[in-house]
Amino acid sequence: MLGTGVFAVWTPAWQLSGRLLLVSLAIATVVAVLNAISTARLARVHPESGGAYAFGRLRLGRTAGVSAGLCFIIGKSASAAAAALTIGAYVWPGQERAIAWVALLIALAIDLRGIVRSTRVNAVLVAVVLTIVVSAIAVGAGSLPSATNAVQLPSTSAGAVIAAGGLVFVAFAGYARITVLGEEVRDPARTIPRAMAWSFGIVLVVYAAVALVVTTAGQRGVDLGPASLASIVDLAQQPALTGVVVLGAVIGAGSVLINLIAGMGRTIFAMASRGDAPAALAAVSRVKVPHRAAIAAALLAGVLVIPGRLSWALALSGACILGYYAVAHASSLAMPGPWWAQRVVPVAGLLLCVVVVVSLVVLVIQGGVPA
Repeated sequence: MLGTGVFAVWTPAWQLSGRLLLVSLAIATVVAVLNAISTARLARVHPESGGAYAFGRLRLGRTAGVSAGLCFIIGKSASAAAAALTIGAYVWPGQERAIAWVALLIALAIDLRGIVRSTRVNAVLVAVVLTIVVSAIAVGAGSLPSATNAVQLPSTSAGAVIAAGGLVFVAFAGYARITVLGEEVRDPARTIPRAMAWSFGIVLVVYAAVALVVTTAGQRGVDLGPASLASIVDLAQQPALTGVVVLGAVIGAGSVLINLIAGMGRTIFAMASRGDAPAALAAVSRVKVPHRAAIAAALLAGVLVIPGRLSWALALSGACILGYYAVAHASSLAMPGPWWAQRVVPVAGLLLCVVVVVSLVVLVIQGGVPA
């Protein structure tokens, strides 16, 4: 969760929502919380690999499950492409595609070594990224120029603000990786809900701080490029700190790639095991990794890197992932439980998912997604 969103999502979201960026963040937060509640309920009862694909198949039938699986694979392939392009945007602007493909290969190689090793590595990387981001926020906030009188803010509409919420939501969506690894987690009924709650709370605080700094910077005329945090830190005129932020983007987005390929690979593996994908993808390596499914996931992400547009990858990811969660909410409706969990949360979550997806689709059709 702490990677692509911190380093890449804010510039296109700002271009859509302007001074209402914090409203877009609030929309993304509400949607993410509702999604987390429904998926946590399902994961507690069905601790299986596959996430909403498995939940939908068990609760609603094969068509719903396969639909969720396809949305997940396409959406997370787009997320992986966005994370890889983020690395390219920070490391070598103008050569984003080439750097993105190299990043995908490295992430795949790490994942093929086994989920135990890659999660241990990821734990260290997240701690480093969190330190770098907090430092960048503090330095950037202290280096912002004084308010100006002639800043042209982006024109906004309700649809654009909601669509920006869909882009920001992509940054929250990492908690789904926990549910698709259900069969590999110790005591999943207890561990999965706690892990989702803690990770979500930490990331929400960080994102709120970044959104506030980005909003202030945009209102004061700072030119926010695709590498938004680097643009803000550059104001301090400390090349060493800018280099640290670039390093943080590489580590953060790289750890996202590791987790995305792991999650996509296991969803493809689960679909292949149930006959909903080619049987050859159900193979497992000597270190108990679905290696063919992981390779297929990396190839799909590599294809989506070809256009080279970070904002389009984020929009595709947001629309597909929200479709995935819509199936999760519908599956949650079929479960017994308290009235608020059985009816209010899944109904509200389903409606919000649909509204945000429609806003993203309309924006893309109208050509309103920033470059």
